[in-house]
Amino acid sequence: MEAESEMRSPTVGGRSSSTVSGMPSVAPTLYGIANTIRLTGWIILWVQLGLAVVTGLVLLFASTGRGFTDQPNAGLGIGIFWAVCGLIALLFSVYWDFRYTRIGKHLANPNPALHPSKADTSAAIRLGIIVSLAGILLTLVGAGATLGVLIAKSISQPPGVAITDPNKIIRALDVFVMVANINGIAAHFVGAIASIWLLERVHQH
Repeated sequence: MEAESEMRSPTVGGRSSSTVSGMPSVAPTLYGIANTIRLTGWIILWVQLGLAVVTGLVLLFASTGRGFTDQPNAGLGIGIFWAVCGLIALLFSVYWDFRYTRIGKHLANPNPALHPSKADTSAAIRLGIIVSLAGILLTLVGAGATLGVLIAKSISQPPGVAITDPNKIIRALDVFVMVANINGIAAHFVGAIASIWLLERVHQH
């Protein structure tokens, strides 16, 4: 795929193939990359949307359960905060996946005037990569904070001694926060890998 001025069908018999049979057409290479962008956009959209729903439900359970504790752990609250930030970035990434499908649809349009330029397409994909990398960073911070809480609780539990302080017990709530952050990391990783692959495909054309 070249720049917008080059995104036109090749000539056939001295005439542009877009005028053959009086009907416009799309160059095979351009049509192929358009299908690739559209299909990849739909796949990562549904994958990330599914992980976003799971992450949101887990965070809802964790936040609700934390509200019932007498002494909420500050470190756990930090983990929830960064997980929510990662979820917001993930929702934006899902929206941007839908933009990929629209870009692919416009590239497959027989009307060359509707084709986005190579520079615009690359810029859109780069933004998707940046959002995914930022989401990975946010959820990594949240996972690190939650892991610190889990390690601190496990160290404070003497072996063979009954624990009377409920704040020193590793609860399902703590695990929920870790699961939410891990889901966020996985979702953003999928988006980053897919976007990097798409960018490489665009540059090859």
